[in-house]
Formats: sequence, structure tokens, C-alpha cells
Amino acid sequence: MTRVVLITGAAGGIGRAMVGSVLEAGHRVVALDRDHAALDALVAAHPGVHPVVADLATEAGCRDGVAAAMARFGRIDALVNNAGIGASSLRPDAETRLPSIEELDAAIWDRFFAINVRAPMLLLRTVLPMMRAGGWGRVVNNTTSYRTMLRVLPYGATKSALESASAVWAEELAGTGITVNVLIPGGPTDTAFIGAESGWARDAMLRPAVMGPPLAWLLSDAADGTTGRRITAGRWDAAAPLAEAAMRPIGWPELGADAVWLSAGR
Repeated sequence: MTRVVLITGAAGGIGRAMVGSVLEAGHRVVALDRDHAALDALVAAHPGVHPVVADLATEAGCRDGVAAAMARFGRIDALVNNAGIGASSLRPDAETRLPSIEELDAAIWDRFFAINVRAPMLLLRTVLPMMRAGGWGRVVNNTTSYRTMLRVLPYGATKSALESASAVWAEELAGTGITVNVLIPGGPTDTAFIGAESGWARDAMLRPAVMGPPLAWLLSDAADGTTGRRITAGRWDAAAPLAEAAMRPIGWPELGADAVWLSAGR
């Protein structure tokens, strides 16, 4: 069945790979990005894409982005929260010479959280009623590796927040036909998101294309019932899509044993 898929950050390296894979699977794509020129290039490569220019750092951008998709197709079946702002936006070598707390003022902190955490929430709130009405939907969030969450501020903090939110949303929407999953590359990926002065060899990085096949699978009927999972694209195997090597629960449920609950009556 043909779905309408809204992909944010669609004109960047990972976004472009996702768009190509989703189109190949026969779906319609609304490509949302703030870079007008990059969207033009994306449409030139994939004429079937419906481009939408929007700034997800603003509430208006989130609202208008969904409205534009609705005006074109009348519905949204899947939301792929791929757009993000990373450490390299602070300075080109920030991936390896990590940002210090002294560098992070309120404006930087708020912008990172607005794009990486608030925007996915606002977009989901907007599309959720139509997904509920149809009894089917897909939400796929691009977070990051656990190592990055623990090392890189403010990027890691935003992605751990989105990871937590994803777990909550998956639980809240269980049984509705709407699934929520996390999809990550599994390591540094050769895109402009990684600064030119990172010091990492580009040929050693993951290719953006690794994100395409698992996303296409998540959008398929074969993935019905798969929710609350974190998929590492670099380890994912189409021949064994549910294999534990690439799929585990969202977040860190094993840490639940750390909780100390008050006994009854106290």
C-alpha cells in the first residue's frame, strides 16, 4: 500500500538516502527542510518528491510544514524525525574537540532542544489525530549512539531526551496501530553533519545509504507490531530484520532495577 511519508531534514545526506529508499518502496514523500537550494537539488534528483521549506526551530515552521503536506496529499501516514543540529554547527572541529560547558549559553542550548526535541514532539502532536483516525501510523526518530549521548553536549543531551520521549510515545500508543521506533546509523556517517575538521577519515565512516533499507522496512506491513525498538542501521540485515544484533528496546529499560519504590503504607 502506498503511504504518505513526511521526512524532516530530507535534503541532507541521511535525509536524501531515506527519501530515495522510501520512493523506491513506492511511497509518496513530503521532504521538509529549511535549505531551499538543497531541496531544489533533491527534487531534481527525485522529481516525485513534494518539497516543503520550513524552519523546525520555530513552532510556526512545524505547524506550516504539516499544513503544506496536508494541502498536497490530505493525510500523513508516517513521520520520520530526521532533522537535527549537531556539534559541528558550533565549530568545525567540535566532533573531536568537544564543546565545553563554557561554550554553551542559553541561546545555543535552546536552539538545540528546539530542533532536536521540541520539533519532533510538535510534529507528532499535529499528525497524531489523523493517524489515530486511520488506526495506522509510523513514527521513526533518529537519535544517536549511547556513547555520543554521554560525551557530547548539547547534542547528546537532546538525543537522549528524544530517546526517552520515543519510549514514552511507544508505550502510550501501544495497541493503536501506530508504532514508534528509533533508527540510528550506528556511528559517524559521511555527511555534512560531520565537520570538515573532525579528524576522522571519511572513507572509514558509515555511508548514509545504510539508513534507507531499515526505514523502508519499518514503513511496510511486515513491521506491524514492531514498536518501542532501537534499530542500528549499520548492523541491520534485511534477511533477518528482527535480529537482536541490530535491534533492542528503546532507551535503557535494564536500568529500571535501580528504582527504589516506597513500600505500601509509607
